[in-house]
Amino acid sequence: MNKKRLFTKSLVAVAITMASQQAMAAGFQLNSQSATGLGRAFAGDAVIADNASVMSRNAAAMALFDSPELSLGLNVIDTDINVKDTKLGGVFPISDASVGDSSYVPNIYYIHPINDQWAVGASIYSNFGTKTEFPLGYGVIPDVGAADIFGGLTDVKSINFGLSASYRINEQWSLGAGLDIIYGEGKLKRGRNLNVTDPNQSDLVNIDADGVGFGFNLGAVYELNENNRFGLSYRYSPELEVDGDMYFGGDISNQKLLMPLPDMAEFSGYHRLNQQFAVHYSIQWIGWSAFDKLETNSGVLINEYQWQDGWHYAIGGTYYLNNDWTLRAGYMHDTSAQDQLTSISVPDSDRNWLSAGFTYHIDSKSNFDVGVTYLMGEDVDVSERGGLLTATTRADALLYGIQYSRSF
Repeated sequence: MNKKRLFTKSLVAVAITMASQQAMAAGFQLNSQSATGLGRAFAGDAVIADNASVMSRNAAAMALFDSPELSLGLNVIDTDINVKDTKLGGVFPISDASVGDSSYVPNIYYIHPINDQWAVGASIYSNFGTKTEFPLGYGVIPDVGAADIFGGLTDVKSINFGLSASYRINEQWSLGAGLDIIYGEGKLKRGRNLNVTDPNQSDLVNIDADGVGFGFNLGAVYELNENNRFGLSYRYSPELEVDGDMYFGGDISNQKLLMPLPDMAEFSGYHRLNQQFAVHYSIQWIGWSAFDKLETNSGVLINEYQWQDGWHYAIGGTYYLNNDWTLRAGYMHDTSAQDQLTSISVPDSDRNWLSAGFTYHIDSKSNFDVGVTYLMGEDVDVSERGGLLTATTRADALLYGIQYSRSF
């Protein structure tokens, strides 16, 4: 009996730790700012500037527009996340689970040139978000514990409200900067006790919180000539302070949960080789090592991490078929944020993107974009708490988007 109680107590500790790790999925970067970028694996997106969505990657590229531009879009992310071969304590098997879901990511961008030197813009989009939901009862071990500690819900969203400006120094150089207002909200439930009917006592972890943070971005564009240009951008992401109804082994609703978001930097190039074909590429750095720990403003430590910075390497091509149709494709290699420490609640691995898309030009001032990406993850062997939990995880996804753009 004492061993059973000790093991159950260990399960509760693991549930709380895993809950915090799943909340870290809120920090997962969303490469889903436009259907146009999605169709080329975001290769060259900090400098191509074929519609107003470029301001989400580089404010300086707004200087490339000579008339007002509006873009409206919606991207959909269908994730296929599988957790299999799971064992607790190397003895108790846990059923396989598919915990993916669909997320909808809208976006809107507007750029307004003031004169030959200045342009301003406003945007609404998202850089971070995730959703997973385990089936009720996942992780329940008969005669060991009644708490549904490995299941539950994680639903985290963020919205970026951006205000940007660009300044053209001369024919070659343009600079840009912007303010990012980031609103984040999340719901997290873990450890549902199937033997308790009182809803106030049924969850080990139950968090429903939101908050706002302020960041900024800087950018530059260098135009070698009309067919060759380069872009460089840096984005500072804030530490979000979220509050709300929070139960974490006790009521902590009077505290704020501190969630650092990673900074990002990107270099892009675009080269139009002839009237019909262009190549473009991007290298992006994501500062995931900022996640050293997750805690409240009162010093309650939820968990520590050993995450590593991530990199994206993307290359793509655009084929200008005729006045009506533009075709594009791209490939991206995306490195994992996890290093030695892994978790079933944050299925993460190196990924490969295969992307394709097109633009249909309705007339000289408006067009319609479609982009599709198949994201392929890898099998990862997970071992937590010295082997207390072992499993194999894999996360794949299908992303697709539509977008309407118009100049005035």
